[in-house]
Amino acid sequence: LITGFLLQVGHEPLPPTVGRNVLGRKVLYLPGFFTYARHIVEVDGKRGLFRGLTPRLISSTLSTITRGSVKKAFPLEDMEHVSNKDDVKTSLRKVVKETSHEMVMQCVSRVVSHPLHVISMRCMVQFVGREVKYSGVFSAIGRIFKEEGILGFFVGLVPHILGDVIFLWCCNLVAHFINTYAVDDNFSQASVIRSYTKFVMGIAVSMLTYPFLLVGDLMAVNNCGLRAGLPPYAPAFTSWIHCWRYLSAQGQLFRGSSLLFRRAPIPAASFPMD
Repeated sequence: LITGFLLQVGHEPLPPTVGRNVLGRKVLYLPGFFTYARHIVEVDGKRGLFRGLTPRLISSTLSTITRGSVKKAFPLEDMEHVSNKDDVKTSLRKVVKETSHEMVMQCVSRVVSHPLHVISMRCMVQFVGREVKYSGVFSAIGRIFKEEGILGFFVGLVPHILGDVIFLWCCNLVAHFINTYAVDDNFSQASVIRSYTKFVMGIAVSMLTYPFLLVGDLMAVNNCGLRAGLPPYAPAFTSWIHCWRYLSAQGQLFRGSSLLFRRAPIPAASFPMD
């Protein structure tokens, strides 16, 4: 949990090592997930791996409860599921309706659970500067409200929601078109292939929408008084778009997406801070 987020933040306390790529050329590799985790244990002990776990669990619980409440408000039995007997127009209409239903559930659950997600991110990122500003859920809620107001609980929400919406629509629509036009009904394993299409597309689309997740998480800790959210670790971003542009200019929009084979970044040109 904490290891993946610190990789997103760009905290690199360990030096890169020399390795070789598939072509045999020497390249610099940053420490992988397990090496990084061992470093955290050496600094903080095993408890250090579970920084921010409590608010993260509460956030997940709130998300699950909210999704359940939305399902009760819009029962699934009222939804028309896609059938092989449907014509193209009817099946597409059903996919759009199902995806819209999923989108509402995801957006509402994201809004409800995001404040605890912000607290979790800030608890974890304190590892960088060895701070204790956010030491508990209730004290963190009071501090954020006092220093940033209600909006402080929703920093980074917009890119998260955009990523969720794009993911749902791309995944569901592309999977539908593949199942409709690329999978032949005469093929004996057609039903099996169709059952895995959405799963495979989910993996592919999640990589495309990863920058939204990264930007949302970085905005949750940016300029909040913690070392990892201030220069020289990061500029004080004026908006999530500013953050996106900065990462893009640095070639870092997918920072932290790989946990094992992490190439050391090539120094980029400086980016104007507006």
